[in-house]
Amino acid sequence: MKTVINPARSTWAGLLERPTMDLESIERLVKPVMEAVQSRGDEALREFTEKFDKVTLSAIQVTESEISTAINLVDDTLKQAIAVAKNNIEIFHEAQKDDFAKVETMPGVNCYRKSVGIDKVGLYIPGGTAPLFSTVLMLAVPAKIAGCRELVLCTPPDQSGAVHPAILYTAQLVGIDKIFKVGGAQAVAAMTFGTETVPQVYKIFGPGNQYVTAAKQLAMKYGVSIDMPAGPSEVAVYADDSAEPAFVAADLLSQAEHGVDSQVVLVASSDDIVKAVKAAVAEQLKTLPRADFAEKALTNSVAIVLSDQDLAIDLLNEYGAEHLILSVNQPWDIANRIVNAGSVFLGNYTPESAGDYASGTNHTLPTNGYAKMYSGVSLDSFVKKITYQEITPEGLKVLGPVVETMAAAEELEAHKNAVTLRLNAINNV
Repeated sequence: MKTVINPARSTWAGLLERPTMDLESIERLVKPVMEAVQSRGDEALREFTEKFDKVTLSAIQVTESEISTAINLVDDTLKQAIAVAKNNIEIFHEAQKDDFAKVETMPGVNCYRKSVGIDKVGLYIPGGTAPLFSTVLMLAVPAKIAGCRELVLCTPPDQSGAVHPAILYTAQLVGIDKIFKVGGAQAVAAMTFGTETVPQVYKIFGPGNQYVTAAKQLAMKYGVSIDMPAGPSEVAVYADDSAEPAFVAADLLSQAEHGVDSQVVLVASSDDIVKAVKAAVAEQLKTLPRADFAEKALTNSVAIVLSDQDLAIDLLNEYGAEHLILSVNQPWDIANRIVNAGSVFLGNYTPESAGDYASGTNHTLPTNGYAKMYSGVSLDSFVKKITYQEITPEGLKVLGPVVETMAAAEELEAHKNAVTLRLNAINNV
């Protein structure tokens, strides 16, 4: 991780550049996969699974027997931890429910809005170098609360053709019974078009690598919605003299170990803090099983010293981190000035990993700067808002002339006539 001290604003874009491939190049690789699955269905899924995951599938859908076996393979301690996380996620997302809204905009003119669950949703669960069973909770729990009728889960198999037991255990715990051994762009394609085995869905959720992200963006061109363009994981930490270097180092490494294309950014108020954090990173790396991933990710990363707090906040907003950790003396003072971030973690005792697993907030968050215009997954992600209106004859007497005037000004006579006919009927009573 290189260190840059008080860089000029004009250099920020270069310093904060993400380690991503050109999207057009990735799409050129992904589009043939999408088209093959669209035209050949399950046959193409099997071919791509053998090519990319090095396994020949006897069946694409996970069986009840496999789920029963998985339940027995997950130890009780992990089951209890998953139960606590599930409960916290349920509490936080239940609180996001909207009441049925009714507004009388003028006498006799009533407008309504209610939330309706998206009927069919697809959940993509990464399972390559790290089986993210926590993502099952983060996506399925709000989907169930929202009232989504059909949940389709796709996740890559291991080289023995099995899905990680913790993923299967968590999926059955939240009530998912349509689980398929398909990963990567081909999984997104399967949920986009549907195959003989995998149902088509209306919206696709879940994080993934750059190929999954590109496939999700292509899915939108075929009329399927997505949660957001979520790519490789990232974190930014803002640390002042009150920060604990070991804590900061652990947070940086917790993101760096996701994969070689992850990125971590440290913004510090002094060079002394950066040196202390780097020393802690070197020490903690010695004991990490995924040290190779973390070390490579750190080469994509940067430590920036900004002694001016206002500049530091500007830089953090320019970066728009997926995860932003504020290891500072008065974290809320800074948090209230942050406008671009997926999720914010306040103070020395709020590790990013708590949000990844069990605090209750959702860990499916915008990456690659998309926090500037996207929110993380929430209950709202799984619902549509439908509006209604109901007008009484008395209400139309008042509102009708307004509509007639506006329709006439736009030269839409049929629009005007739809009101005029009703007003004539009311006045003739």
